[in-house]
Amino acid sequence: MTDKTRRHIPLAPTCAQPHACPLPVRLHVLSRAPLFHGLNEEELRGIDARMVSLAWAEGDPLYGEGDPAEHLYVLASGRAKATRTQRDGQVTVVDLLAPGDLFGGLEILGQPVQAETVTALTTVCALRVGTATFREILVAHPRVALHALDATAAQLARARAHVSEASAPVAQRVAATLLRLTAKFGQERRSGTLIQVPLSRADLAGMVSSTPESVSRVISQWRRDGLVEAGRRWISVVDSAALEAIAAGD
Repeated sequence: MTDKTRRHIPLAPTCAQPHACPLPVRLHVLSRAPLFHGLNEEELRGIDARMVSLAWAEGDPLYGEGDPAEHLYVLASGRAKATRTQRDGQVTVVDLLAPGDLFGGLEILGQPVQAETVTALTTVCALRVGTATFREILVAHPRVALHALDATAAQLARARAHVSEASAPVAQRVAATLLRLTAKFGQERRSGTLIQVPLSRADLAGMVSSTPESVSRVISQWRRDGLVEAGRRWISVVDSAALEAIAAGD
């Protein structure tokens, strides 16, 4: 059975939600993925038919750091985290994934192995495509090929930017990261925008290439200044304009 034939992998008994996403949901998440931006519904249906529907229970790894880069994924439902092992052996969170996010890698896009481990934070449903099928998609949809080139160029630019951002003040890096998480996971409340994900200070520190102590000092100061509210594994952004100014280096 190939990727062209849609397969549904049964959930583990611990999973509480069905993994077979309805077609409208699959088309919606594909339309949100930058790689498939601008494609019409008929084109998205053709791509969806080539992808495999998979599911993982909370805590299950989708793939591991160093695995051969043989698949791209589009998250359809649930949340996941990407972690990377540092030189000292410490495992740090590098990103949190939400529905619509494209992740994974392919050697034909310049990535011979997976750069991180992705683990399900909740029951996760994702659409997956392999190398051979992705080649067929590129041939059939030149626009996707252009987006793939753009994505590869953007990845190189982010790698360069990461080197320069590492020298930016910790507060600037934390502000930029919180704003990005707000855009992906934020829930509007009267008191601010709630980011309610299982993200510890150590996790946030890993995402900004700093230490938990430094991040805690920044968050504590912002709490005193009324910019954020924070509790155990949640943060609420109260003054997004102030964080935007800090992220910009003002």
